[in-house]
Amino acid sequence: MLTERQLLILQVIIDDFIESAHPVGSRAISKKEHISFSAATIRNEMADLEDMGFLEKTHSSSGRVPSEKGYRYYVDHLISPSIMHEDGDVIKHIIQDNFFEFEQIVQMSAEVLSRLTNYTTIILGPEIFETKLKQIQIITLSSNTAVAILVTNTGHVEHRSFSIPHEIEPSDIEKMVNIMNDQLSGVPIIQLAEKFNSQIASMMKKYVSNLENSYHYLNAALIQDHPVKLYIGGKSNMLMQPEFNDVDKIRSFYAMIENEDEIASMLKQSKDGIKVSIGRENNVEAIKDLSLITAAYHLGEDQTGTIALLGPTRMEYRRVISLLNILSHEMTEALYMWYKNNE
Repeated sequence: MLTERQLLILQVIIDDFIESAHPVGSRAISKKEHISFSAATIRNEMADLEDMGFLEKTHSSSGRVPSEKGYRYYVDHLISPSIMHEDGDVIKHIIQDNFFEFEQIVQMSAEVLSRLTNYTTIILGPEIFETKLKQIQIITLSSNTAVAILVTNTGHVEHRSFSIPHEIEPSDIEKMVNIMNDQLSGVPIIQLAEKFNSQIASMMKKYVSNLENSYHYLNAALIQDHPVKLYIGGKSNMLMQPEFNDVDKIRSFYAMIENEDEIASMLKQSKDGIKVSIGRENNVEAIKDLSLITAAYHLGEDQTGTIALLGPTRMEYRRVISLLNILSHEMTEALYMWYKNNE
């Protein structure tokens, strides 16, 4: 159990280190207006806090820095989310006054959060069980290649290139596109394969010559696994943090950011509410020197996505937790309205 004096000194050290990134010494603490202890007393308390594992001493300075245990205690016991009306108003203004498609709302949220915090934001889109096909277009690029363009009800546009056998006539492609738009529009993406194979093929037989060749190529182009959807803002923000002077850390971080499956797997474990993982509490090796803070947002009644912030363990936890709470609420509200308008 920490004494009141130890709690105060620990909080002052962590607040100072978060702001300055420099080790904090007893003399600097003793000069603060709300501190009435001598430098000698503070030094003794700092030594005790170090013995208990809450502080660490660097080799280059007589000052102390927080340990991961110290940050954990700080987050769990010494802070509460602050109400920052200015930042909150920025988020509300952008999301509420600029109503776009689903994709734009989420990407814009990632960019706004990274700009407000100077950390890296990652937003995982909700599961795609209710993402529906809105329209299919096929554009011929040459005599033997074409691109299929799929537009979903979330505003997502996907391009898929495929080969065209010479037996397929342009008029057959046009007929197939008309049939697919008539029969597949409004079908959940996850059900496209079943619908395409069970109903579309038999219908096309009536209108399309050389269906076997046409069907094979269209099926390969259109029926694919739907990719994980990640929205990332502020990738380069990590380069501005003093902790990232180490080239190996930067390389490891960027390699992880490019691995979308690994990120998605990491974020899918998040639940409702705010979750803070500090340093070695993270399972992914590339972020064991970082802090990861996540919050959930909702689309409709039963689809959930995740907002995540990655930054140094010397993170502005109080401010970041407040921003995530605000953004989670505003995204859920905006996406609820969008969802109702697109039902």
